[in-house]
Amino acid sequence: MEIASYGSIEDGVKGCFGKDVKITGRSYVSGGDINDAFCLKLSDGTDVFVKSNTFDNFGFFVLEEKGLNAIASTGTIGTPGLICKGADRSGGTAFLMMEMIPRCPMVKGFFSIFGRELAKLHMADTKEYVPGGNFGFSSDNYIGASKQINTPKDTWMDFFRECRLKPQFERAGRYFENSHIRLVNALLDKLDKILVETEFPSLLHRDLWSGNFITGKDGKAWLIDPAVYVGHAEADLAMTELFGRLPEEFYKEYMSVYPIQPGYRDRKDLYNLYHLLNHLNLFGSSYLPSVLGIVKRYS
Repeated sequence: MEIASYGSIEDGVKGCFGKDVKITGRSYVSGGDINDAFCLKLSDGTDVFVKSNTFDNFGFFVLEEKGLNAIASTGTIGTPGLICKGADRSGGTAFLMMEMIPRCPMVKGFFSIFGRELAKLHMADTKEYVPGGNFGFSSDNYIGASKQINTPKDTWMDFFRECRLKPQFERAGRYFENSHIRLVNALLDKLDKILVETEFPSLLHRDLWSGNFITGKDGKAWLIDPAVYVGHAEADLAMTELFGRLPEEFYKEYMSVYPIQPGYRDRKDLYNLYHLLNHLNLFGSSYLPSVLGIVKRYS
């Protein structure tokens, strides 16, 4: 369900909590590098979490809301409750307000439960999210600060080539020599010999590193900061290994619910090439050796 929009954070507080409720405190929350984040204390005793950015980036929060709602609609895994969003023209800011999740202890078997619930998310029906195709999403969105193209495609191979790798390679063109470009083209031409189609398109979080899940109020993993689209479940799993593999029980329990296709370990680095290219485009040439290493390996 779409949340209401307001012209300021103060108006959002009054609209959602009552006209007499005021902001009594504000504290900075660390962890992100794209948005400002803070906890607001309200006069009725409620704490809320707010992300803010410039006025022109209001659309970023509209799309984040859409992604969180898509995950929540499956009923498979937790996400924070959304309260309101808005754009403050006079203050030059945009914001997204949601419930504040306090520091919660993990339940016993946290990563086992996480694995099972992620598998159930990947098994949820996806027809409503991709009008006119099997893979993609109903709108473009963002991966970090980068625009993410979600044009519906009938095959995973076409989607991954045209909407994931090609746009990132084009943005990164200034980093590549002619010999690199030949390898890139060779890789794009042979994707159908490396990747595999799936008979069951999955709703993906698609930015699933350790910073994008938290311990919810129920002690289980809740997903935040999604870059959702419908794709191959392997792409989500691969991301959990890019910056440090999760505990083994996560993967064991995931595969007990949703077994992966043979050869995943030979494909996972290609899925993560998308994220490394995005980091190259956002943060610079320190990521170029990792990108070229994968390109050379698969081309």
